[in-house]
Amino acid sequence: MKQEDVLGRKMPCSLSAERALLGAILIDPNAINDIAATIGADDFYVQEHKQIYLAMRELFDASQEIDPVTLIDSLVHKGVYEKAGGESYIRSLLDVTPSAMNVADYARIVKEESTRRRIIEVCSEISDLTYGEQEGVAHVLDLAQSRFTEIAQGRDSRSFRHIRDVLRDVLENLHRLQIDKNANNGTPTGFSGVDKLLVGMGDSDLILVGARPGMGKTAFALNVATNVALSSGKKVCLFSLEMSAEQLASRMIASEALVDSYSLRTGQLQPEDWKNIADASMRLSATDILIDDTSGITVTAMKAKLRRVENLGLVVVDYLGLMESEQHYDNRALEVSVISRGLKLMAKELRVPILCCAQLNRGAEGRTDKRPQLSDLRDSGAIEQDADVVMFLYRDEYYNSSRDPDQKEGNIAEVIIQKNRHGSTGNVKMGWLGTYTKFRTIDTDREEP
Repeated sequence: MKQEDVLGRKMPCSLSAERALLGAILIDPNAINDIAATIGADDFYVQEHKQIYLAMRELFDASQEIDPVTLIDSLVHKGVYEKAGGESYIRSLLDVTPSAMNVADYARIVKEESTRRRIIEVCSEISDLTYGEQEGVAHVLDLAQSRFTEIAQGRDSRSFRHIRDVLRDVLENLHRLQIDKNANNGTPTGFSGVDKLLVGMGDSDLILVGARPGMGKTAFALNVATNVALSSGKKVCLFSLEMSAEQLASRMIASEALVDSYSLRTGQLQPEDWKNIADASMRLSATDILIDDTSGITVTAMKAKLRRVENLGLVVVDYLGLMESEQHYDNRALEVSVISRGLKLMAKELRVPILCCAQLNRGAEGRTDKRPQLSDLRDSGAIEQDADVVMFLYRDEYYNSSRDPDQKEGNIAEVIIQKNRHGSTGNVKMGWLGTYTKFRTIDTDREEP
């Protein structure tokens, strides 16, 4: 598709604003600091203006003077201009710009026109796909939502990022870390031992929590969700494919109020339990936890709902094995790999950690040491590849119990981090209060695997 012509109509642009913006930088090179975060070379409609802006940025980043002489010299070396023809145009930019005071206004106009062009391009792309009838409607809708989300968030899937711009972000982050050692930490799980290894849950991370039935996958996920909601003030979205919203809420009350979950289900409560339940309900009601208990939901449906959620801090999926894909696959392993890949891409698009529970196969049952391994992931090894973090839950008492596994003083559980793309692996011992479906931090050093 030619940028100059879509459906026979000229693409929107403001040549005067582009020239004034470049002229303002010539007058005051420090004006780049005011616009660099919002304006990129691709925001300019005129190809020459893109090249001029890139040359200005290179001179600025190299701490060199930006004036007609240095700029022309840079553009001549790049083959953009011949010296004789280019100098007059560069100097004309100064003539059309009264001062650099209005550089922010010039940048706003250039950005708005760039956004209009991008919207038109996306609409044309979606129109072509729709008329072509080669893609399913669900895919086209998902692509449209994804493209418009990119535009709204100021991102552009069409363009590369120059290493210079990436390095600038890295160095700025290093400077922040010098001031605040925790500036780069991800979202804490609320369990100190786990957070020491993960350094929090990173934005765009897919975190897989795997375990055999009865180990406490849902309890762990709900504990983390509650911790994040209470501590961060951000929204936490729970997708429950197995339990109803009411069942999840009951579990959260039991964990937060420290009330026997069985008594909560049967209504056999003690008088003192009611105050604890009321207090816990007030704390939970004050959070922004959102629950969706749609059965067999797809990644596309999840994304459609999550894109409408602002200030999103965490997404929890319980659990992977019950999700469905957009199209039918005869091979379940292939279908699960498509779903897990979709979850990872969703985490990256939304820039939010996704905590996903997964069922393990029976491989551990036949081993002497029944601690889970990566090979125990059910249906697909692609889950391991897509996930940034893979952690397993294990309780030795589940297999070798000489006492009631739900006694109130609790059992010892292990969170086994077997894959961590950004840091260390290891085992973290935690307390398991089965009566309350609650994990807790205990004072013990982590063990290396």
